[in-house]
Amino acid sequence: MTTSVLKSSFDQNLASHIELFKTLSVHQDELLQLVEQCRLALEQGGKIVFCGNGGSAADSQHLAAEFVVRFKKNRKALASIALTTDSSILTAHSNDFGFDTVFSRQVEALCSEKDVVIGLSTSGKSPNVNLALQAANELGAYSVAFTGRDGGLIKDIANLSIIVDHPETARIQEAHLFMGHWLCEAFELLIED
Repeated sequence: MTTSVLKSSFDQNLASHIELFKTLSVHQDELLQLVEQCRLALEQGGKIVFCGNGGSAADSQHLAAEFVVRFKKNRKALASIALTTDSSILTAHSNDFGFDTVFSRQVEALCSEKDVVIGLSTSGKSPNVNLALQAANELGAYSVAFTGRDGGLIKDIANLSIIVDHPETARIQEAHLFMGHWLCEAFELLIED
């Protein structure tokens, strides 16, 4: 493979990324609504809960860490967890009951009506993420979908769906991470020193 092919690939991916990011302002009102729901949850003693598969699992962990530790500013810890991190729960549940309910079982055990549960699914078709949001709804928690393409099934489950209308998984995940980072920054702007 020649260097020119690699450079062309890089340029195409960068152009695709930039083109998508130019459209993300359409989600500003949805993100402001999410900030308000998360603010209410944290003020009431609730938490922000993330789940997803693969790259979305990594993003879930990343964003939960930003809330608990910090994003840019040293401030108080914000209650947040990722349901993707406890290997004993993940493997025991998947072995005993199957993978589809691995997150909904944790929502049932760990969540309440005070919480915001955010499911990341680039396709919107991940049964375990969809069932987690369904379980959140049943508890009275506020459910949020970060999804892509046409929104999949999850868009009809979540209280709030933020749909990145793009066909490429990588671009959708990049947009989800940007929006998640902005959510973290919004809280650091709201918190007084």
